[in-house]
Amino acid sequence: MLAKINNFEIDLSKPIDISIPLTNTDENPIAWYIEKPVIEPVVFGDWIGKVSEGKSSTNFNNIFFNPHGHGTHTECLGHITNDFYSINQSLKQFFFFAKLITVEPEKIGDDFVITKNQVQKAMSTSTSLSVTKSEAIIIRTLPNQKEKKSRKYSNTNPPYLSEEAAIFIRESEIQHLLIDLPSVDKEHDEGKLLAHKAFWNVKDTHNLNNDARLNATITEMIYVPDEIEDGNYILNLQIASFENDASPSKPILYKI
Repeated sequence: MLAKINNFEIDLSKPIDISIPLTNTDENPIAWYIEKPVIEPVVFGDWIGKVSEGKSSTNFNNIFFNPHGHGTHTECLGHITNDFYSINQSLKQFFFFAKLITVEPEKIGDDFVITKNQVQKAMSTSTSLSVTKSEAIIIRTLPNQKEKKSRKYSNTNPPYLSEEAAIFIRESEIQHLLIDLPSVDKEHDEGKLLAHKAFWNVKDTHNLNNDARLNATITEMIYVPDEIEDGNYILNLQIASFENDASPSKPILYKI
């Protein structure tokens, strides 16, 4: 099925899924010191909500998970603010022009950091296709092992985005930032959250400034396979309708 967006043609029958599914197995990625998700049938006395157990006509599971620590998720600035803001209210459009870039974080001290220069250089790399200004950026980091889909990130000091890089992305009028790491910020940063604050333009988390970016989103813990080339795409960013600061999400790319 072909569709046109601003005169650019995309094939809706060829989606490129860059999300990581949520499971209750040891293959599920984990961050932030929690255990794996729990997916289990409801039990009422001797009744079990599982068809294979022979006592139910339906499978009827409870799911316990954390969107920030258990897989691909999209968050709004309510993730860091005193007042409540919901991703379900912040994200109201779902198709965007997006640019996929690949960077290898630089070693700075004991950390691996995605710098402004790296992002700026990758974003400026010319492509054969001229599109409307990108509304979203997708950052794939090197090395790009498939183990990202099941990695246990807690207490491993993963790479992160520098504050200057986040400011550059914001000033480039990028509304949606997607990255294959558990956070845009350093794991142990004393609560500074410099990249989150810089991207959302949040100056005071307890007294939100008028120019904070209420409709901008950050999506973390994606996975972009090596065979997907850097360049321009249409992004379909879908979330579950949670009234929460974050939701599990399913970002899909389409070649233009």
